[in-house]
Amino acid sequence: MTDFDWHAEIERAARRLEAQRGAYLRETPLWKLSPDTFGLPALLAASGVEIWLKLEHLQVSGSFKARGMMNRLLANDIPASGVVVASGGNAGIATAAAARALGVRCEVFLPGVSPEAKRARLRALGAEVTVVGDVYADALAACLARQQASGALLTHAYDQPEVVAGAGTLGREIEAQGGLPDSVLVSVGGGGLIGGLASWFAGRSRVIALEPERAPTLFRAREAGEPVDVDVGGVAADSLGAKRIGAIAWDIAQKHVHNAKLLSDDAIKAAQSWLWREMKLAVEPAAALPLAALQTGAYVPRAGEKVCLIVCGANVDPSTLG
Repeated sequence: MTDFDWHAEIERAARRLEAQRGAYLRETPLWKLSPDTFGLPALLAASGVEIWLKLEHLQVSGSFKARGMMNRLLANDIPASGVVVASGGNAGIATAAAARALGVRCEVFLPGVSPEAKRARLRALGAEVTVVGDVYADALAACLARQQASGALLTHAYDQPEVVAGAGTLGREIEAQGGLPDSVLVSVGGGGLIGGLASWFAGRSRVIALEPERAPTLFRAREAGEPVDVDVGGVAADSLGAKRIGAIAWDIAQKHVHNAKLLSDDAIKAAQSWLWREMKLAVEPAAALPLAALQTGAYVPRAGEKVCLIVCGANVDPSTLG
């Protein structure tokens, strides 16, 4: 998609989504805080670093996925058979919520790794839920077979232009709320979110990709020079469990993603626990990677840098937070 005008497509997505604000979509808060709020090294505070938290986990469906899924549905005619999606949970929840808002049928295929909290949320939204296989790729294969049989509109968790552009409206909202950050730290699974953000901030802000060591789709693709399959597992596999980076995200990342960092499960869990214990933010592991990158020193801001952490999802069982 070399000549695709992502900036224009994100603007179109924003116009579509504007009519859905309130019942389905929210403008989520942007917090601007000093590094000492997070117990980060005093050196960062002394150097004038500013930390922004984009609290997208407060989105109506509990994650950034609401933007892309609704944009996909609004941009297409929906057949009587409705919509179908494969998901680790969040894309399914967002699609089910969008389908309910528009009054259409929704089927969701989940892998065995998906937590019961996400399955329960889907059923509460009226979705027909099928659990198949162990990982996202298994659910996707079953979903594609079902779509061929039913003719339903396929909503891909991360690899469709409307989904990526919808995610890009998050970047547009950050800029409207707070201006341009110097850097944006974002978790990566299949790449829909980083594709949208990197497209919006292209040439204006640095975008840093963060992945679990046990689900390194973009990191391994950068090593190989092309998308490759990876084994996935670990604490964030339900959200960041794609086996291969999406084709759209890969194309965008080669031009506009400045670096890719890996984080251990222990670091991710520690950041997730810190956000709950110290700030009462109940987020899933995938949402904790940006803070983990700062806490571990995997990413060290420059003097005076404005660093935006994308807190991407909250579909977590609160009883698991320590």
